[in-house]
Amino acid sequence: MAQTTYESISTKQTLNRVKEERMPFDWSINPYRGCGHGCSFCYARAFQSFIGMGAEDEFQHHIFMKTNAAEALAKQLSDTAAKFGHDIEAMRRSIGQVTIGTATDPYQAIEGKAEITRECLKLLAKYRISTSITTRSPLVLRDMDILTRMEDVSVNISLNTLDADLIRKLEPASPHPASRLEAVWRLSSAGIRTGVFAAPVLPYLTDGEEGLRELLSRVKEHGASFAMISLLRLSRDVKKWYMETLKLHFPEVVPSYRELYRSGAYAEEQYIRSFKMMAARLLSEYGLGWTASRPSNPTTGSYDPATERRTSRLAEGIDSGHVAGAGSHALSGSAGYKEGEERGREAAPHHSIRQRKLPQPAAPVSAEDLKPEVEQLSFPF
Repeated sequence: MAQTTYESISTKQTLNRVKEERMPFDWSINPYRGCGHGCSFCYARAFQSFIGMGAEDEFQHHIFMKTNAAEALAKQLSDTAAKFGHDIEAMRRSIGQVTIGTATDPYQAIEGKAEITRECLKLLAKYRISTSITTRSPLVLRDMDILTRMEDVSVNISLNTLDADLIRKLEPASPHPASRLEAVWRLSSAGIRTGVFAAPVLPYLTDGEEGLRELLSRVKEHGASFAMISLLRLSRDVKKWYMETLKLHFPEVVPSYRELYRSGAYAEEQYIRSFKMMAARLLSEYGLGWTASRPSNPTTGSYDPATERRTSRLAEGIDSGHVAGAGSHALSGSAGYKEGEERGREAAPHHSIRQRKLPQPAAPVSAEDLKPEVEQLSFPF
């Protein structure tokens, strides 16, 4: 088994502007480069070429940690606040939405010790920034003390199948599907807007209607308020690694994949149309469709990273992107968290959920940690 190397690097800025106007968020944060989950189909593998590295096993076993990410973010947000005369509300409106985890998982295993994501999350909460988090990991539950105090936050749990054996073969170090469902339940019970990204759906492996129906049923049962379904996209670098993985574990589907993706990164158009119709119908049936926060015009559509095409927002949840935060549904402070847990126990699904032990934060967040400097100033008379 390959040994994983963790390399500390510095970043000049943690908050990165998303220049693509069709994306439904304004800024992204990725505390890590490379991902220990090792998903064979991950589109972020292609980003390795930007730093002269390969998209193959190196992606999983050489993780770059932006150890100064919180310090860089603190400076960015402080400088921005100063430009607005420390009017925090005006500042947050100007920034818009920040999404954590657009390239690699912000809650991959090393985060349990490094707490880089946690420190960045504190700052976003402090400046009341609208935040969306995308992860496969229940480690996000560790930061409930921060999430429940945020004014505008949503969490997207990635889960494309309930087949644990298939997940272990294609996502060798990612969390078990049951633990991800548990995370959905606990987040939702605490009043945090939570949904599931069934992405990417893998042709011939996880694209069957029966399997997707079961997934959406369980997701709904566990309190998810929305879901997104997106098909696999295979860029050249990712395709090479993914096809080798299929040859090892599912050789019978390799010829079908070669035919389906013969034209490039996207599946054959007729397959896409047929799948989208089924997915839209299922999302509507389970009441899990949702509308991305941007653009506001329902006729122009939103951006789907699975196809890199503009799609209609009337497609009831096929559109990809990140959802605006919990708003009035969010609970504030530890009292709100306890209230959410009590409500969750009363309305729990008929099956039991085993509470798994998670890493504990080095120090619980305090009220002062989440108070902007401008609110801590004293003015002597």
